[in-house]
Order: sequence, then C-alpha cells, then structure tokens
Amino acid sequence: MDEKEHASAEKKLNSTKGLLALFSKEPINVSRALRFVDYEKKLEKLQVELIKLQTWTIQNKERIIVIFEGRDSGGKGGAIRRMTERINPRFMRIVALSKPTESEQSQWYFQRYISQLPKAGEMVFFDRSWYNRAVVEPVNGFCTKKEYDIFMNQVNDFERMLLESGIHLVKIYMSISKKEQAKRFSDIKSDPLKQWKMTQVDERAQELWDDYTAYKDEMFSKTDTKIAPWKVISANRKTEARINAIDYVLKKIPYDKSIEV
Repeated sequence: MDEKEHASAEKKLNSTKGLLALFSKEPINVSRALRFVDYEKKLEKLQVELIKLQTWTIQNKERIIVIFEGRDSGGKGGAIRRMTERINPRFMRIVALSKPTESEQSQWYFQRYISQLPKAGEMVFFDRSWYNRAVVEPVNGFCTKKEYDIFMNQVNDFERMLLESGIHLVKIYMSISKKEQAKRFSDIKSDPLKQWKMTQVDERAQELWDDYTAYKDEMFSKTDTKIAPWKVISANRKTEARINAIDYVLKKIPYDKSIEV
C-alpha cells in the first residue's frame, strides 16, 4: 500500500462508520472494516438512485415488480431491505405470501398473485413469488405433477401479459453454495433473534439440494425468456450481492436519471 492509499484507508477507518466496522466484530480485521466502509458508500449512492427511480415511477404512474428468488437463506430478504429502506413506504410494498389457504388452493394458481400487482406509481417487491411452483412446491411435494406442468406451460404467457399491460418486471435469483447455506443455517440456529426464520422446509434444504438444483435448472431453461430474463447474482458475500442486485434493477428500468429529488 503506497502513501496515498494508506492515507485513504486511515481516513476511512477514522470515520464513524469505519470505527463501528472495525470494532463490531472480534478479532479486529482492518481489511473487513475497509470493505464495509466502501460497501456503505456504494450503497448510499445506489439508494439515492432508487429514490430517483421511485420519484420517476410516481410522477409517471409507472408500475414495477421486482421478484427475488433463490435458495433458503440466499439473502433475498436482506437485499430487499437495503433496496427499500430509503424509499417512500407509501408507494411501495414487500410481498412475502404465506402458504395458500384452502380457498386459495381451489383458485387459479396466479389469482392470489394478481391481487398483489402494483397500482399506478407503485413498486412491489416479491420475497418469493409465483415461482414457488417451479421449485419449492414440486421439491417438497406441495403440488402435483399436473399442477407443476400447467404452471410451467402458463407462466411465460402470464408474464407476457404483465409486460404488455405496461408493468416493468425484474427477475432476480440469489445464488449461494451448499457450504454457504449450511453455514447460514448454523448461524440462524445459534442466534435467538433469528431462530424464527428456520422452517421445516429449511431443515430439509441441504438434504434436498440436488432436487432443488434440478428444478432450478429446469425453471431457467423454460422461463429465462428474451422479454423476461433472469439475473443470477452470486450471493455468497451478502454485501456484494446487495450492491449487484440494486445496480441491476437500476439498469433494467429506464428511469430518468436526471430527475431531482
């Protein structure tokens, strides 16, 4: 590290964020603290752009859907939180639906998702979406083979209709390794503030890893279309994944970057 780089690093570490990052975990790790300060600066700049995106959305009565899919503990929720924490909560929603009710099970599969679509000027973030039926449901036996086949036959037409109606659709898949998932599960189980996150489905995720992979690959092969492509983001390092997810959304939607906020 030359003199200029050393001075820059020293300035970062002597900032409030730098000191917090340096002493928040033991043992003290200077490189980790510097990475975190850089991450916070990048995140702040991107969040300003997200405010511009939302302002453009409101002013032009646009409608935006951002889908987050991925394995259990893949970082979907964390990415959504960073994406939404600075924007106006009155013009955005986070949708994380629970298992369908008996009444919903008798409906057309997409029906309960249609009721969650954005109105004019609104951004909706799905923490898992209709793609539950592409991977989670068949792997865990929550749907029949026929129901799965019908979904796979209809989903591209469903998304085409959304796009033709003027909705902006962004599809993100957060990808982690089997080893990283096991580590995160272990961390969740040992933290009393996070234990509620662990579900019965999560408990079997490692055991069913290969089954998830097979259905995930099939999902990509059938639904990674020209008009509604998937963006796969490597999520083993959470901070990088969050930055990359926000950056992709900003690049995917043609908002007015010169707008004043």
